[in-house]
Amino acid sequence: MKPAHINHMDTFQEICRLKDLRVTHQRLEIYKELSEAKDHPTAEILHQRLLLRMPTLSLDTVYRTLTTFVSYELIHKVETVESQARFEVQHIRHHHLICRECNHIIDFQWQCFDHVSLPDIVQQYGKFEQPNVVVYGVCEKCLKEE
Repeated sequence: MKPAHINHMDTFQEICRLKDLRVTHQRLEIYKELSEAKDHPTAEILHQRLLLRMPTLSLDTVYRTLTTFVSYELIHKVETVESQARFEVQHIRHHHLICRECNHIIDFQWQCFDHVSLPDIVQQYGKFEQPNVVVYGVCEKCLKEE
């Protein structure tokens, strides 16, 4: 039996082929690193991690690859109030809780929200695909430090 991340990488490669997106070594490594990350890393953080095994990888390549992945809906850009974008591979549908102090992001599921229809005024505005909730607060760790 294959480990889960290998099946996930096979799925990634198949989706790339279906979308006519070339599968390169850099794209594979960037996607693999992001799919294994639990911390919603920035492009800079991903770049630092990848430099350990890909010393010639440029930060520009990481930025361009992440932008491409987002445009092809292979990854998700997490909307935050901080200036740097954060990224993730969504293995399952979820929402985010973000600490305003340390910017730590926690995933959570909210199935009752996922099945609720949007209000009429929102539905009349246009076409929407997947409502998403981002909750801001202060994490327990930061509360203890205050």
